Formats: sequence, structure tokens, C-alpha cells
Amino acid sequence: MIEKHILNKLHDLSNSKFRSSFKLKDSDKKYVNEKGLDKIKEHAYDFIGKRLAPKYIPNDGKQTPMKGHPVFIAQHATATCCRKCLRKWHKIDENKELTDLEIDYVVELIMQWIRINM
Repeated sequence: MIEKHILNKLHDLSNSKFRSSFKLKDSDKKYVNEKGLDKIKEHAYDFIGKRLAPKYIPNDGKQTPMKGHPVFIAQHATATCCRKCLRKWHKIDENKELTDLEIDYVVELIMQWIRINM
């Protein structure tokens, strides 16, 4: 069920001119191939746990760089870059700490986008 929801959400995001403009560069693909998807997933959990999951994020809207790691690119492509985007695209309340289930959803969405874009 969650996988179908993720694929439907990725389809919806692909209809956004802004969200669909994000692509993995060759250097990003090389990094993913060198590190492996399991390590990239670890990075995604780390980034989401520190930059998106807390209830209060002092620099919300600016916490996710536009380059520098494949997960960052995927976050912008999947609207998981800040709490406002999470609310708008994924209906996740921005005034609370993310639950473990919400974190898993965000990471799986990011990872599915990366897999598709490899």
C-alpha cells in the first residue's frame, strides 16, 4: 500500500515544473554507485532526522542545500526539503516532530526517486 502511495506521489510531483526540474548529475550517480543504496539510505535517515524531523527548525525553508549530495537533490524533487513543502505536498503537519512512520515514508520516497533517476 505505501509503495503504491509513493509511486502515485512521485507521479504527482512529476507534473510540477519545479519539482520535475531536479535531476541527478553524473557526479551524483557516481557517488550513489560508489557508496551503494544502503549507505545513501543511511545518509537520508541522518539528514531527515537532523534537518526535517524536529518540531522546531530554526532555518526551515533553507535547511536543505540545492546541491552537494544526491539526497538533497531528491529532497527538492520530492518536496521533502522543508516542513512547508511536507505540509503542502504530503499533508504532514509542520508544527510537530515527525513520527517514525513519517520519517520512514520520507526516506522511502527519497530512495524511490533516487532509484528511478539512476
